[in-house]
Amino acid sequence: MPIVASHFKPAWWLKNPHFQTIWPTLFRQRPKLKLEYERIELDDGDFIDLCWSGARDAPVVLILHGLEGSLDSHYASGLVNTLNEANFRSCFMYFRSCSDEPNRLPRGYHSGETADLQSIVEHVTFKINSKILAIIGFSLGGNVLLKWLGEDDRSEFIHKAIAVSVPFRLAHAAERLEKGLSRLYQTHLVSKLVKKYKQKQRQHKNLHQLNLGKIKTFYEFDDDVTAPLHGFKNADDYYQKCSSYNYLQFIQQPTLIIHSKDDPFMWQSSCPPESLLSASTVLELTDFGGHAGFIAGNIPFFPVYWYEQRILDWLK
Repeated sequence: MPIVASHFKPAWWLKNPHFQTIWPTLFRQRPKLKLEYERIELDDGDFIDLCWSGARDAPVVLILHGLEGSLDSHYASGLVNTLNEANFRSCFMYFRSCSDEPNRLPRGYHSGETADLQSIVEHVTFKINSKILAIIGFSLGGNVLLKWLGEDDRSEFIHKAIAVSVPFRLAHAAERLEKGLSRLYQTHLVSKLVKKYKQKQRQHKNLHQLNLGKIKTFYEFDDDVTAPLHGFKNADDYYQKCSSYNYLQFIQQPTLIIHSKDDPFMWQSSCPPESLLSASTVLELTDFGGHAGFIAGNIPFFPVYWYEQRILDWLK
């Protein structure tokens, strides 16, 4: 299917990509949700936590968060509430080490970890005795989702998929986040990753003791931590093998990708050309929207989260 131009129009008071990206993080009110927690024990001795919400007999939607995200992320809790109101049941998957309790093993999660997603998909489909209606992935979670879709035929597990603000080419994202105001996002996220790895060093005394104070960029963190911890030669090897860009043409399930040309986490050239999209994939490009923002509305401080309605349209 083609790349399509979106009808999304940003709120006039939030047209700047950084405003679109930061505003909901700071100002969006998190709804009160009725939640059910579940811990899944993995074959390697680790665990993954799930969080369910919505009517038990409703169609199930699995949600994947972004880097260092959680159910408290603005895009996550808001979407769960919107899905509940539309009579869908949400299952929110925490990547390893992202729920309230640190995971047990030295390893964690990364942009190409699809085995964990496969384990959770198998668990959920067995639990509900049905295919999952859709999987929705944001940012890093979107990259994981698209890579998982492109690795094999997933038709026995899901009906459709949606990915939002995906870092299609991980090396490009690492470069982009070293430039201009985007360095602010890098500083914030890398500091959280370094803090988490320090905790792992205390938890696992035989873990390689790095000089974490020298790590300032995503590339440095991925080269020193992510790659060796997860079996890659270096950051370049990790980026090459785990970028969803390389898997898009193999996706067989109906998939919607929502992406903004002004996403401050990526270059505009990072978007895949139409020739790399499979026949079942739609890439909807907006001119504005920032990173996981896509905020519309005409009245200041009364925002409309356009991507949620677009997701509902795709689900229906």
